[in-house]
Amino acid sequence: MDAITRFIDFLVVAATVSLLMAGSGVARAQPGQGVVELQATLQSLTEGGEPALVSAAGMTRNNTPLLTLENLGPFDSGSAAHRLVLVGGLDGDVDSARMVLDAIRWFKTSASEIDKQDWVVSALPLAVPVTEGNDLVAGFPPVEGFFDHAERPEVRYLWRWITYQAPDLVVVFRSGSEFSLQTVSAGTGLADGSLAVALTDRDEDEGLGSVDTLVVTARPEEGAAVMREVLARAQARQSPLRLALAERVGRDPLEVARVLAQRYPERVGIAYIPAVAWVHTLRLAALTGDNSLRDKVLLEVSPWLTGEQPLFGDRIGLGAVAGTMVFSELAAVEGANLENVSRLAAEGVKQGMVERSPGVPEYGSGWSDDLFLGTIAAVRAGDAAGLSAATRLITNYAARLQQPDGLFHHAADARVAWGRGNGFSALGLAEVLTSLSEDHAARSSIDGIYRRLMAGLKAQQAPDGMWREVVDVAGSYRELSVTSMVTTAVARGVRLGWLDESYRVVAERGWRAVLAHVLSDGRLVDVCISTGAGPSQRYYLDRPAVNGADDRGGAMVLGAALEMYALSRVGL
Repeated sequence: MDAITRFIDFLVVAATVSLLMAGSGVARAQPGQGVVELQATLQSLTEGGEPALVSAAGMTRNNTPLLTLENLGPFDSGSAAHRLVLVGGLDGDVDSARMVLDAIRWFKTSASEIDKQDWVVSALPLAVPVTEGNDLVAGFPPVEGFFDHAERPEVRYLWRWITYQAPDLVVVFRSGSEFSLQTVSAGTGLADGSLAVALTDRDEDEGLGSVDTLVVTARPEEGAAVMREVLARAQARQSPLRLALAERVGRDPLEVARVLAQRYPERVGIAYIPAVAWVHTLRLAALTGDNSLRDKVLLEVSPWLTGEQPLFGDRIGLGAVAGTMVFSELAAVEGANLENVSRLAAEGVKQGMVERSPGVPEYGSGWSDDLFLGTIAAVRAGDAAGLSAATRLITNYAARLQQPDGLFHHAADARVAWGRGNGFSALGLAEVLTSLSEDHAARSSIDGIYRRLMAGLKAQQAPDGMWREVVDVAGSYRELSVTSMVTTAVARGVRLGWLDESYRVVAERGWRAVLAHVLSDGRLVDVCISTGAGPSQRYYLDRPAVNGADDRGGAMVLGAALEMYALSRVGL
């Protein structure tokens, strides 16, 4: 009995038990059992070429991952192969999942070499895991809520996953007694709100376009025959969706940086988010000679330069202390009052150095965020005493929060590898290492912490190049700010020789994924909102994602753009 047959037999039994026991007071079959079987089956299909990566498109309300088989190429604009996405189990039917698995196995073992060269396949066999009591036959495209949706996050996850597989063709599998292959178009009889209709009629949602979709009905054992028929009928052409993503991914880093620098921050203040945008905007201005960008920053910070606004409010936090980094950057800018910017920068360094005990900042949160927020003012100022305090902070926090796999928990009482928390750690470490002299007493230990984190993050990069809202949970949503921050830290490490050349591919894949999530006007896709330490993994999984203008995401992508540009210039 092969792995696919064992998997289907298991799911059929589980589904039957669920139906018989529902409402009887007897516990239903645990969905996790079926997931283990499906994961093992998918793992058995990873040999013999693409697709070869088991991952997950999302997570159900009961923490069941929507398992996938993927490849590394959705944002590889240099590939001439066309992209095919297979979806089964929209109604929870395990027979259609079997068809998808058989289709993949046939493709990898029996398809012609020409077909294997012409098509790259990814698949989500079971969109609704057994016992979920739900279906995804309608509700597309989702218009309210997203990964935090209280009832149907699967619709949102599936829509996003298919979109960013950059498909040229999507095939939806259904089981039935009569074979049919239906090309979806106006008047095909499918209900509005179905996945197939929504993909085919897709408007310029998020600046993207439509994709051809087929709905195939066949008997459960006909998966291989379905795949042969699909490849025989499919038109090898790039979809409007894929072309739009390719255009995004093909942009030059400085082109993207200019758009973001002109747009962000939309809300000013002495805090880390606008300051990150300002610092990178000033660097872009110096790099391109665009004085209008310099003048924009000077205008936006003028209330603090003139004393019209106080540097800090009644309550000081490291987010505000980090905001003072902009004044150190302004010290080298023509038109800024050197005395004022030096005084304000020094005040930020001073407050960041206040400690309750060695390595414990007075104004810190104790979260991994502090590795960046509590060190960046001293880094930008180049202050020796401030850098010593920064190394004490990093050493203390790493001892409490860094795990054996290199990743950071968000806090001692929030033992979750939150995405942006690890992004803060990566950025903070990279910035401190950039400023420390080679003979600094703490450099070796900081370098070790950085390298362990980079290795952990490298291992957790999603197939499409993104990093996730919870870094080590495959079904967690793929999030833009952590991807931008980690890409920056990895690119810096490669450029300055801290990391070997294998990490260059990690940075390049991350950057292509970032570009795919940035619209031409600077709006962004999937930036986690502000997040404090939470009580559970579910808290992090359910953090809403911003789609649109976002100061935090814009600032971080701007930094990644400049770092990738710098990496591209090495050796030229």
